Amino acid sequence: MKKFIPSQIFIEKDALKYKLTHEIIEKFKNNNIPIFEENFKKTFKKLNEQQFFAISKKTLILSVNKNKKLETCKPSADYQFSLVSGCPGICEYCYLQTKHACSPYIKVYVNIDEILDNIQKYIDNNRPKITTFELSSISDPISVEHITGSVKKTIEFFSTQTYGKLRLVTKFTNIDSLLNINHNNNTKIRFSINTDYIINTFEHNTSSLEERIESAYKILSSGYNTGFIIAPIIVYEGWKKDYENLFSYMKRKLEEFKNKEISFELIQFRFTLKSKDIILKRFPKTKLNLNENERLKKWGPYGYYKYVYQKEISNELKKYFYEKIKKYFPNSKIEYFT
Repeated sequence: MKKFIPSQIFIEKDALKYKLTHEIIEKFKNNNIPIFEENFKKTFKKLNEQQFFAISKKTLILSVNKNKKLETCKPSADYQFSLVSGCPGICEYCYLQTKHACSPYIKVYVNIDEILDNIQKYIDNNRPKITTFELSSISDPISVEHITGSVKKTIEFFSTQTYGKLRLVTKFTNIDSLLNINHNNNTKIRFSINTDYIINTFEHNTSSLEERIESAYKILSSGYNTGFIIAPIIVYEGWKKDYENLFSYMKRKLEEFKNKEISFELIQFRFTLKSKDIILKRFPKTKLNLNENERLKKWGPYGYYKYVYQKEISNELKKYFYEKIKKYFPNSKIEYFT
């Protein structure tokens, strides 16, 4: 797919102090892309929900991340941090519809040296234990890596760490700049994958399955620890056949790495009433099944009730995926099913 190019760029005042801001401006100064030094939300505050969402997904905001306290990120890692907030992908089910409902735009944090200095303090304070960090909890930083170069710099930072490990996940394929750098086996790159039906129906403006597997091949060839997240797992007519076709296709394309331990993380589709409301406003014709009466109600970690599959369906899914993954990838590791 074509790399993301913003329709407009907004620069927050504090961001003007940082080198990365001016490097990004330089990249786009000859592209006839409007660049504003003003507040994005105030500029577009009169738009309705769909209009604001649509323009946000085409907008790049250069900002400063001042948050020094990192949130935990179980079961993926000990902590999470961000180089970017949001992404140009338009996934109808995205859980950020709830957590970042008012900020669907792509925000790049330009103070990367300060962010990494803060990470260093967390690593040092936890020595001699190894501390793991998730980079993709509220964003897909690979989606704008061709603009920022921040992921490359972060991987190189972690390559020097004895007690720090990095994890990230993506639906995009801007990974060529990461292939010939020293990662020192301290970074794990995972690809979010799903059936063609789910990608084509719900994951708009993201890379195709074929592109993701091709990029996974490159990452494996470069010696990275590599894994796959199947999320969200959605039950629909023909889901078993489609998921088996997915595993069969992956096995053929990645046969060269059959003896390498590749990990899988499995996440079922869930939603909250708040996310349901936002999804229906933004995607009124969505094919997502958002009927909470067919679901099991559970208390979620972010202060909302979430609606998950009934136990019978959940148990069937877990059994099916464990069997198929072991069939096609016998040396793989399933990190969790949730």
